[in-house]
Amino acid sequence: MSNDLLFAITFYVLAALTLGAGLGVVILRNVVHAAVSLIACFFFVAWVYLVLSADLLWVAQLLIYAGAIPVLIVFAIMFTRRSMSDTSNADSGGIGLWAPLVGAAVFGLLLAVLLPATWFHGSWPNPPGTTALIGNELVSKYAVPFELVSVLLLAALIGAVILARREDES
Repeated sequence: MSNDLLFAITFYVLAALTLGAGLGVVILRNVVHAAVSLIACFFFVAWVYLVLSADLLWVAQLLIYAGAIPVLIVFAIMFTRRSMSDTSNADSGGIGLWAPLVGAAVFGLLLAVLLPATWFHGSWPNPPGTTALIGNELVSKYAVPFELVSVLLLAALIGAVILARREDES
């Protein structure tokens, strides 16, 4: 079996697993099951990065999205469980027709962008990873935006803690 065929099979199996897990996030009605499906989706995306030789993105995806974000989601589920009751109404009301139309429009836009693209040129494994390239870009060209995003995330975290404490006091 050639390396190109092995790459293609691996990539498409991981892509199918990612899409299946993503579909589970949208379809599953139990929020805990949807969260587990989201974790699986993040995990499979990480392995797609590894197959594409994006080693830094692979590690970041595993640590942040398949590791830290699920913990945050589980805490959010635990904290909001008590606010859900039999009297609360989960019906969004009125978006029954709009949701499929917007979804179809986004899907059409994605197809228009992704279908003309050429995806694979060359042999597998690809050239050495992207860690040095991304690291150099982060500390040179994108240092200020990177720091601004980190400060914004810190401010959002502090705001969430303040809001959570206000609800507990009342």
